[in-house]
Amino acid sequence: MNGTLILTRKEVQQLLSIEECIIAVEDAFRMYAEGKTLATGVLGVPSQNGGFHIKASGLKENQNLFAAKINANFPLNRDRFQLPTIQGLIVLCDSLNGKPLAVMDSMEITAQRTAAASAVAAKYLARKGKHTLTIFGCGTQSYAQLNAIATVCEIQKIFAFDKIQSAAHQLAEDFAEKFSVEIANDPQATSLQSSIVITCTPSRGAILHRVSPGTFIAAIGADSHDKQEIDPQLLSVAKVVTDLTDQCAAIGDLHHAISAGFLRKEDVHAELGEIVCGKKKGRETEEEITIFDSTGTALQDVAAAALVYKRAAESGIGRVIDFSY
Repeated sequence: MNGTLILTRKEVQQLLSIEECIIAVEDAFRMYAEGKTLATGVLGVPSQNGGFHIKASGLKENQNLFAAKINANFPLNRDRFQLPTIQGLIVLCDSLNGKPLAVMDSMEITAQRTAAASAVAAKYLARKGKHTLTIFGCGTQSYAQLNAIATVCEIQKIFAFDKIQSAAHQLAEDFAEKFSVEIANDPQATSLQSSIVITCTPSRGAILHRVSPGTFIAAIGADSHDKQEIDPQLLSVAKVVTDLTDQCAAIGDLHHAISAGFLRKEDVHAELGEIVCGKKKGRETEEEITIFDSTGTALQDVAAAALVYKRAAESGIGRVIDFSY
């Protein structure tokens, strides 16, 4: 294809299914553990009312692709400016010659690739059988999380919690035909009744303190050093699996457990890629508590963006611009 393909959010939505995204993200974690990816990098830039982060990485193994994502996160946007909280772009390039292949909206990819990583983790770390699930936070990410987890786990019942009760009620209404959903007024209590707990909030302090033996936790919200969702003591009694351990030690829930003296970086059981490729084991007993500390990596972005680009090229969706003139 001559020029650079431009894709809007609606076009990305049309091209990216959660089932394919899960497969692509799982494969990216495997390739990372096997040394078949480019280096990963993350940069955070605070700004008034919010901030920006830049994440970059690439895939080798017959793909030879590089992606850089610039995301803006401004929590006050909806109330003040009627804009989304998260906005951004992904640039996909050929890693052998640097050619810009595509520029695409990042919102749908961010939501789906984050949820896809949780689903991959659940595949290896959640118990088999039917599940009751508690979800903290009922924003956009919660929808992606529930759809993704349901592809790998059998969900019987969901307890939904959000500080903004209307958001929890909306989620319950939207998923009523697919799941049995109840509003959780006391999410700590419902977490003790659940075998899967998902936290996807912007919390600056621990919101999950106790779970029952055998629970799988997907901790999604802590993606900067000042965010926190999981009580450090809970991490200290769990099998902790990270997306990238160094990154989680800097900006994830692991960061807070290390700072509080409950864990060392060496206490982390594995990175997710090590489990996917068989270097480390996933869940080993019915009783162990497993936690996936998910800070989000460019590996997920490049895997999802590569899939979108391939599907767009096959279907003729998007428009091409030559930026060199």
